[in-house]
Amino acid sequence: MKGDDIMEETQSVALLSDLVKIDSRNGHEEHVADRIIEELSAHGITAKKIPYADGRTNLFCELDSGKPGKTLMLTGHLDTVAANEADDWNFPPLAAHVESGKMVGRGTADMKSGLAAMVCTLIDLKTAGLPSAGKLQFLATVGEEYGAPGSRQLTQAGYVDHVDAMIVGEPTSDQIIFAHNGSIDYSVESVGKSVHSSMPEAGVNAITNLVKFINAEAHAFDDAPVSDVLGPVVHSVTVINGGDQVNSIPGFARLEGNIRPIPEFDNDKIIAGLQQIIDHLNEENDVQLKLIVDFSFFPVISDRHSQLVSLAAEAVTNTTGSDATLNVIHGATDASEYTKSANDFPIIVLGPGRWDIAHRVNEYVEIADYLHLIAAYKQIATNFLK
Repeated sequence: MKGDDIMEETQSVALLSDLVKIDSRNGHEEHVADRIIEELSAHGITAKKIPYADGRTNLFCELDSGKPGKTLMLTGHLDTVAANEADDWNFPPLAAHVESGKMVGRGTADMKSGLAAMVCTLIDLKTAGLPSAGKLQFLATVGEEYGAPGSRQLTQAGYVDHVDAMIVGEPTSDQIIFAHNGSIDYSVESVGKSVHSSMPEAGVNAITNLVKFINAEAHAFDDAPVSDVLGPVVHSVTVINGGDQVNSIPGFARLEGNIRPIPEFDNDKIIAGLQQIIDHLNEENDVQLKLIVDFSFFPVISDRHSQLVSLAAEAVTNTTGSDATLNVIHGATDASEYTKSANDFPIIVLGPGRWDIAHRVNEYVEIADYLHLIAAYKQIATNFLK
């Protein structure tokens, strides 16, 4: 592939195929970063690795016009969830099988198609001598599927301190996502006293005490405000483990829960509410509960009337032939970490593929969707960086 060529459709699809064929489940992202660096280097673009751990590296590069102007950041994550071939995949999950206009494979939607589209955008704009002002930057991160340590590291290192707008390339089915919930993953541990089940009065049932928390948590946020954009706080206890055998009172039990914060009732208020439940229950005899916050991601809401949203809507309409749709999602993305920067900037989520296909068996992306998102990214970047 010559460095002075615009990426042809077949080359763009080949790049995506290469990325999907790399096993980049959490903890194994570096090979994807290396393939991206190879592609960028072939077109005269230098990318820098930002190591996180052995076998794990983030990636940064930019196209600098050399002229004053704004900075647009394109970003996505390198990792995928794991895939098991025994889980009824129609084709091997890392085969990048193409059939009927679709590429099937783990990460095709979430989110190697978004990454590849952004790489193609950088290459094509550089070939065209763009941007005409400012900077187009690209960040690729590790670990988004499991705690987002990559975006946290990059935010703390100042990589988004001078960004004027950001596009996160998660799959959105051509919708422009201008807001999404935060996410809190937490655990509660219950310590009891194990005895023979024939004399439960001599022990402390750790499961029973966890049930007290579950019952209190179910109504803990009934009076929380409701967001005009994102709706109510969504919360669920999703995992519970305890006990060793049927004839013993359990001396230890543990549960896990997930909560989706909103700006009107944010992470700090929710965590304080959970701790209040714990403190109240611990006042009872023989109750010993402990709250552990595993991950805390902030909600994201950008101005739906910002220049970035307007340019994205125009680009999606032009490239798909259909009116662009603005929407919100209740999942979380790396954007939750980037909002922790002191720099305030609009963020949208826009990428090829369908959100509801992510993480599923037979995950896929429509090739046409992938290709027109490349065109949309190029149009947004060109017009934003005039």
